[in-house]
Amino acid sequence: MKRTSLFLLAFLFLLLACATVPITGRQQLSLVSSSTLNSMSFQQYREFLSQHKVVTGTGEAALVRKVGRRIQGAVENYCRANNLSSRLEGYQWEFNLVDDAEVNAWCMPGGKVVVYSGILPITRDEAGLATVIGHEVAHAVANHGNERMSQSLLVNMGGMTLGTALSTQPAAAQNLFSALYGIGSQVGLMLPYSRLHESEADHLGLIFMAMAGYDPNSAIPLMERLKASSKTASAPQLLSTHPADTARINAMRQVIPEAMQYYKKQ
Repeated sequence: MKRTSLFLLAFLFLLLACATVPITGRQQLSLVSSSTLNSMSFQQYREFLSQHKVVTGTGEAALVRKVGRRIQGAVENYCRANNLSSRLEGYQWEFNLVDDAEVNAWCMPGGKVVVYSGILPITRDEAGLATVIGHEVAHAVANHGNERMSQSLLVNMGGMTLGTALSTQPAAAQNLFSALYGIGSQVGLMLPYSRLHESEADHLGLIFMAMAGYDPNSAIPLMERLKASSKTASAPQLLSTHPADTARINAMRQVIPEAMQYYKKQ
């Protein structure tokens, strides 16, 4: 086959493998079946919880679940109203607080959220916590995990689908997933998202928290507290993947007017 034909086939393959991020409308690579990725995510999440102390029966644990459920409800309502419910197909939402001094939180594909107790002194209140959970949920809803797994498959495994990779090269595929989601490790910290993904999660997160009835203006004091805490001798782990720099905070300020259009105090 001529080189031009190969190029056209490759172009058509990538075109068909594109998806659109809600709200921002950005086109993204999507080579991975959500059901396959969610299945791997759920297994990793169970392993993480089995290796860490999950906090239950406390006011803080109840608050994490309360805020998480409100964000979940807002996301589901938005997707339902915009014919995007298929994007959440297979989700099994969970919101767990773990006893760990790290200033950290994350959400795996399929709606699996963990908040570390070490971040609560910085979030301080319900709106601060909503900023964090809204941002992490936004990573999942925007399919950032799918996108970076797809990019890894394209670069490292010739662009084959995850299902094919799992059936033909299962060890290599699992290693790719583990490299991106090092949740089972001792540190329990996912590899950093790109600046583009962080910016997009900030954007969507502000809108999701507003939809859930939290004032998006509350995000700025939270980010300022994160930024201040990064100047201490032991900077929060959260900041290694979520740098609260001035440019990022200013970018969030620019999104707040858009987010306020969705805000209805509850």
